[in-house]
Amino acid sequence: MPFQVIMPKLSDAMTEGKVIQWLKKEGDRVQGGDVLASIETDKAEIVLEAFGSGVLRKILVGEGGTVPVGQLLAVIAEPDDDISGLLKGAPALATAAAAPAPAAPVPSPATGGAEAGWVPASPVARRMARDAGIDLAQVKGSGPGGRILERDVEAYLATQAQHLAGAEVPVGEREFEDKELSTIRKTIAARMVQSKAPIPHFTVTVEVDMGAALELRKSLNAIEAQAEKLSVNDIIIKATALALQRHPAINAAYNDGRVRLFKRVHMGVAVAIEDGLIVPVIRDCDRKSLGEIAREARSLIERARARKLRPEEYSGGTFAISNLGMYDVVEFTAVIDPAHGAILAVGAVEEKPVALNGQVAVRHRMRLTGAFDHRIIDGAMGARFLQELKKILENPVQLLL
Repeated sequence: MPFQVIMPKLSDAMTEGKVIQWLKKEGDRVQGGDVLASIETDKAEIVLEAFGSGVLRKILVGEGGTVPVGQLLAVIAEPDDDISGLLKGAPALATAAAAPAPAAPVPSPATGGAEAGWVPASPVARRMARDAGIDLAQVKGSGPGGRILERDVEAYLATQAQHLAGAEVPVGEREFEDKELSTIRKTIAARMVQSKAPIPHFTVTVEVDMGAALELRKSLNAIEAQAEKLSVNDIIIKATALALQRHPAINAAYNDGRVRLFKRVHMGVAVAIEDGLIVPVIRDCDRKSLGEIAREARSLIERARARKLRPEEYSGGTFAISNLGMYDVVEFTAVIDPAHGAILAVGAVEEKPVALNGQVAVRHRMRLTGAFDHRIIDGAMGARFLQELKKILENPVQLLL
């Protein structure tokens, strides 16, 4: 019997997907479980598997084509099966407008379990290679499992450019380049408009003395039995979860004229990936120990950067934290996710002089900025939440109870 291959829906926010590469061609025989194509979604690059056996009779969406969730991509059937009914009303072959022809697939030892000829690469790296006419098999990947990243393509191009040193620059060469947004960047753009336009943000900033928290981290990490080393962010995640438990009105969202109060604390942790941002979720943070949070956070972050998260691992959060301290950012304002009522922006821990009891002392200080949805949270509520968080971080023994 014929089988339809459709664009899958892998998250609540996903509305469309892009065909990066077909690993089978029309006329190829496939078995259930065979990898048919590479698909770029709003969150990750995934492989699309066949759910039935037969011949790949018809491909309806070409490489580079972006189509809505649920649209027919291809048909698998036996040679004598009638597929005219499935093709009736199907759109013409969808491809990317003016997209360069992709390089022919070549065998790669680092396929990560995919079909022969599949070279693991991020969507941005794959697009860069296609635009430049580069065979990805010639590029050495530095990502997990040999995955080719944007920096790897840039390094390859730089090496090739050395052979062209001294060559004339073409007359009339453009001084700019227009690059198509990746699927994940398009999703981010759409969600930012959904957030900033209808949600009336207001922000509150507090400065926290992190001396005691840093000492706690140092002491716990010195324990040999502590298998997972704690980061400052792990401590902030746990402290924020406790503050939300004590101020449940912040663990909420606006929902069609009503306030939706979440009964559990599922913490979204913003992670920068190569061409955008993804927010994996640590569930029930207020009930987990620091060690459990550290282990889960590290695993989620590593898989987020490798684009290997499952849909349930980046959905269902009730609050989010964005930390740019590692980039020496002292203070910033984050944008609230439309599904949340607030977000916490975390700055760098600084050594700075402060006045203590009439004396000047050098202390480790950090700024926290909460952005709140003014439809459900007022200034005093947001301030009390941050005050609670400040107290927990400055007396972090509470995190061990």
